[in-house]
Amino acid sequence: MAARTRGDWGWHEGIISAIAIGGVFIILGLVVILTPNFGAKFGNFVSDFTFIYYPFGTGTISFPAPQNPALHYDLFNAAMNFAIGIAILQIIILPMRLAFKSRISRIAETVGNLVFWVGAAVVANVYLLAGTIEGWFQFWAYLIIFAGVSLIVRGIVQFSRGFSHRSETGS
Repeated sequence: MAARTRGDWGWHEGIISAIAIGGVFIILGLVVILTPNFGAKFGNFVSDFTFIYYPFGTGTISFPAPQNPALHYDLFNAAMNFAIGIAILQIIILPMRLAFKSRISRIAETVGNLVFWVGAAVVANVYLLAGTIEGWFQFWAYLIIFAGVSLIVRGIVQFSRGFSHRSETGS
């Protein structure tokens, strides 16, 4: 009997995608349900937005931010819990992708997503929950950094897997 090769089972990608999408909806629903008065808190958060002005060259530049970030601790905590939930979902999906021998691009995507969501949870805990304007902007800066790190990790996974596959086949 021939051994399975990567991508022999096309049906597994549909199952993994269904688990991923369903998992996101479940996590989102749990975060909303487990955050008391989520709707009111979200409404307060949106109505608290203002623009913060910073000197830039000869003028100023404005960035949106909540006027009083400390008032939105519960909502920021919900965002952190969402990030933790998505990171856990990626941890569940990764072994499935490996077991079903998914395409390397799918495996790399899952690893990159895991890096991003773990990073988002950490920076939400450190900076967003600090409840300061500086923490608000640091959170977004680090989120951009983790988006870049995630893309680099995806590339490394794809490159390393492709390199090891070539060395195994001798080509």
